[in-house]
Amino acid sequence: MATATAGHKRVDIRRNDTVQVLAGRDKGKEGRVLRVFPNDSKVLVEHVMLVKKHVRPNPQRNVKGGIAEQESRISISNVGVVCPACKRPVRVGHELQGDRKVRVCRKCGSTLDKT
Repeated sequence: MATATAGHKRVDIRRNDTVQVLAGRDKGKEGRVLRVFPNDSKVLVEHVMLVKKHVRPNPQRNVKGGIAEQESRISISNVGVVCPACKRPVRVGHELQGDRKVRVCRKCGSTLDKT
């Protein structure tokens, strides 16, 4: 059985991208990527995969106790980047524009990177 290689894996999803959930209990929901975990192949998406967390009160940090909701990580394979031109989840391609490598929509060919 092969072990995972050290270092980061290449991921086509970046922070602040708009993504749509393609599979799972939140299928169809859209949200902004808050954080990417390339080594685990997971992303944290705003208002998606909400779980309840029991919070202990902490008067020093001004935190009230109770049950709070927070986002949980979701697999990268279950989300798709939403193209701003197509307005739907698309596969991501790569092109060279000048000396830069940019992400492009496979449907319409528009760039996904904000320059």
